Amino acid sequence: MISIFETQRASFTISTDPARLEMRAIHEFLARTDWARDRPRQNTETALANSLVFGLYAGDRQIGLARVVTDYSVVAYVCDVFIHEDFRGRGLGKWLIESILSHPNLKAVRRWLLTTEDAHGLYQKYGFAPLDHAEKWMQRLKPFAE
Repeated sequence: MISIFETQRASFTISTDPARLEMRAIHEFLARTDWARDRPRQNTETALANSLVFGLYAGDRQIGLARVVTDYSVVAYVCDVFIHEDFRGRGLGKWLIESILSHPNLKAVRRWLLTTEDAHGLYQKYGFAPLDHAEKWMQRLKPFAE
């Protein structure tokens, strides 16, 4: 069983407590992103329910999120990372990634994966690099069910 993880910095909190997640706010933010614009809310809710989710809060307001899909041993995929526009530039994204990488149940994970369009510099500071032999990786992408 994975216990709830929380950490605080000034008036901000990062928590893995699923009861704190604000589905409306999460869906509204993801609907403004390139990667999740067309994702139905139900798909987001199912994804969150089946992932280790790090919510970022200013008081009780959800202002950020990162989702980790993992087996807690071999692989972890970091996705759906966002910081609300009003709170960017304060180091909160760095703190979020640091919190994920230091989570007690994730320390043994060997292979970490993520995709990013424009935050390569941020993730490189935490040891992420382009895939070795990217030509070996494959995907199967299908549209969301209607």
